[in-house]
Amino acid sequence: MLWRTDVALWVGCTASSNRAAMETSSSLIYGTPKIEVDKAANVVVLKRSMAAGFAGVDNPLYFNPKTTMLFGDAKKSLNDLVAAVKNV
Repeated sequence: MLWRTDVALWVGCTASSNRAAMETSSSLIYGTPKIEVDKAANVVVLKRSMAAGFAGVDNPLYFNPKTTMLFGDAKKSLNDLVAAVKNV
């Protein structure tokens, strides 16, 4: 079955959404389980800043034209998103 995802909302470990985890054997995060959120038509990433994650590896997902960054506290941001959707 072919799945199509219009929007992926990413909250969590930056390494798990980084292609280097699967593709770059010399990367510190190589072998980390990868969730392919980058295959969605649109990606929203909740993050405090553009700083690299724990491993210090930049994530190309954050610079992808179909990615929108939502900066701030993830819990507050999610609560705000739920409230906004309820008002639609």
